[in-house]
Amino acid sequence: MSDDVLRIGMPAGSLADPNRGGNLVELLEQAGFRTAGYQSGGPSKFVTVPFLYGWDGRPQEFATQLGIGELDVAIAGDDWIRERVLELKYEYRQDIELRRVLSLRRGSVRLVGIARPDQEPGGAVEFFKDLAARKPLVTAVAELPYLALEWIMGRLDEAGVAASFGQFSVQKYSTPPKIDRGVLIYETWGKTEAKVLNGGADVGLEISQSGSAIRNYGLRVIDEIMDSGTSIWVNPKIRGEAAKLQLLRMFLLNLYGAINAENKVLLLFNVPVEKAAEVEAYLARNSLFADEPSRISGEAYAQYSVEVDTANSKLPLARVRYELAVMGARGIDTIPLTSSIPSIGAIEAW
Repeated sequence: MSDDVLRIGMPAGSLADPNRGGNLVELLEQAGFRTAGYQSGGPSKFVTVPFLYGWDGRPQEFATQLGIGELDVAIAGDDWIRERVLELKYEYRQDIELRRVLSLRRGSVRLVGIARPDQEPGGAVEFFKDLAARKPLVTAVAELPYLALEWIMGRLDEAGVAASFGQFSVQKYSTPPKIDRGVLIYETWGKTEAKVLNGGADVGLEISQSGSAIRNYGLRVIDEIMDSGTSIWVNPKIRGEAAKLQLLRMFLLNLYGAINAENKVLLLFNVPVEKAAEVEAYLARNSLFADEPSRISGEAYAQYSVEVDTANSKLPLARVRYELAVMGARGIDTIPLTSSIPSIGAIEAW
């Protein structure tokens, strides 16, 4: 494919559904990258920007595609990128370097270690130290088996018993163990809590949003493994491709603008010139402008425009409008924002 086209891994699943999750379709459109076909299962196409190419796929595969150069950019969960990187490390003895360049502030989950309440109390290090003293084979269940493996190996090392657990095996749930000593990870397709509760494994790695399922099963969290969200990932080798790097920077800057505009509106209002100093002092006091207030001066009135965060409970939008009106502002218009780019410095690292 041409060097002047950026190949983007488009994740199938909830992100592609406009009625679920983070609604990536809307975010891309607000960034100036309107798609067709993506929300209906593909093939995806960027209809107004010929320099972007949508490659439909599963986020579970994007890390390896980035590694071999099939993709330039991937939109994926941090956990799935890390999982594939670890699989290549443990199973294929290959190290790949991928870079997370922008969080989309969507799809936030926690990865936690869970165990039955009747097992050894305390944190993960104490748990695995006790377990290692009783069993030569530690078993775990996880949808992300290599993340579970890295986690357990690390805690065994902290417990001072890693030397006895150097072997590992990742295999499907309830298949005959390939090893009799070490760490055995059963890869599952969900309901990790039920398998841990019913003794299917010593411990589990669970993907949790609210923790309600873990509580419902009466299990306890013994460790916080990682926080994950949907992000933009790249292979840093793209820095060596000048044309693609500029396309990447364009893509990132506009996505950043759309994300930065969420929960923000633009207030436009007029102020009598004799009230301008008081209003500007109010704007400064409440950090409602960056370098200086945006102002258009006239003979009798000055027009101002300021951004207001509608999610700021300490300074509600309704209060700002009221207080401006009390100070003499009039013609107060509230305009939704779809993009807010502070400067090129937002993506300075790229």
